[in-house]
Amino acid sequence: MKQYKIAVAGTGYVGLVAGVCFAERGHQVMCVDVDEEKVKVMKSGISPIYEQDLEELMRKNYQEGRLDYTTDYKSAYKDADAIFIGVGTPEQPDGSANLSYIATVSRQIAESIEKDCLVVVKSTVPIGTNDKVEQFIKDFLVHDVKVEVTNNPEFLAQETAVRDTLQAKRIVIGTESKEAEKMLMEIYEPFNLPIVSVSRRSAEMIKYASNDFLALKISYMNDIANLCELVGANIEDVAKGMSYDPRIGNNFLKAGIGYGGSCFPKDTKALKYLAKQHGYTLRTVEAAVDVNAEQKTKLFKKASDRLITFNNLKVAVLGLTFKPGTDDLREAPSLDNVKLLLEKGASIYAYDPVGEDNYKKKYPTEINYVKTPEEALKDANVCFIFTEWNEIKNVKPEEYKELMKTPLVYDGRNIYNLKEMIKVGVEYYSIGRN
Repeated sequence: MKQYKIAVAGTGYVGLVAGVCFAERGHQVMCVDVDEEKVKVMKSGISPIYEQDLEELMRKNYQEGRLDYTTDYKSAYKDADAIFIGVGTPEQPDGSANLSYIATVSRQIAESIEKDCLVVVKSTVPIGTNDKVEQFIKDFLVHDVKVEVTNNPEFLAQETAVRDTLQAKRIVIGTESKEAEKMLMEIYEPFNLPIVSVSRRSAEMIKYASNDFLALKISYMNDIANLCELVGANIEDVAKGMSYDPRIGNNFLKAGIGYGGSCFPKDTKALKYLAKQHGYTLRTVEAAVDVNAEQKTKLFKKASDRLITFNNLKVAVLGLTFKPGTDDLREAPSLDNVKLLLEKGASIYAYDPVGEDNYKKKYPTEINYVKTPEEALKDANVCFIFTEWNEIKNVKPEEYKELMKTPLVYDGRNIYNLKEMIKVGVEYYSIGRN
């Protein structure tokens, strides 16, 4: 199997995980980032993101000489066989993707490469972006070299990103030539995984279509859960009955307070925006976005109907990140609810096993951070559960009754058994269950 010299632009979830996994499969990898301090931290074997198994592989491949980090993009790009772009494409106010980081890296590549090179866009980008990236690089080329741009979307989930890369269900590559296709296939040959080879635009669309389909599934189940509450059905029973149908499957059927993270919210809005740019309305995707926006504060509204005021009440918030296993707060339901609670005068005591440091960047002094769920619950008037961390799931029903001044619990992740909570004397509200 051929070893390639690979440079990776960006060391977030996409770039860093890709770089580490390429090194693990035998390639020579240089990860590039603009932050000098971050590079020093990564060289010491510490990951800037919370991700299972990542630090272990970072240390191993760095020590074995296959992986390194730098801020010197010129030296990293000049003689690379392939350059993977894994920088962010954050959402803009109108829902479109911000491609400024892609543009910056593209120009750096154009001005740095000194040999024929394959540029691979891993970042999630609107359909047609790869065409523009290729032309942009060619416009700014300094040396007389051949460049081809390809698309290779990622399908990783935070918390399982390393496994999702090394043991992916499929690798999608989008190319416009046999030479580019051959090279990408050789790069992925050591992974020994199924490869779906399509055009660049089809690869770009596969990424959006996949993410948006999963977002649709979540919003659909939340919509059904809301109806279950009104008609006396139980969403967990409904999901169980649905899951046996192989056409539906058993993933993404769990109702709750909506999806968050770096992908689903951004990608649904980006595809919705792209459709409108072409004079088309993606009604299913628009519905998913609307349902999710309303779902996030569903429990806050329930609590507001139950209480006269939140002013000067001690509110326990259990879970800050958008899901367990990550310190990522992007589009986390806790953010919408904490904002509303603070506006209503609540005194918030928040617990999260890994999300506290990131949350302090948003709310350094406005809320009280505690080290255990029990500390948050002590003498609380009301509790909201936003993330299903094991540390939170391990709190027993009777502890809510014993610790809280008023055992009033709003569970956005359906952690507890309804009958058990009621039996111990907790006033308990969840999603879609009767």
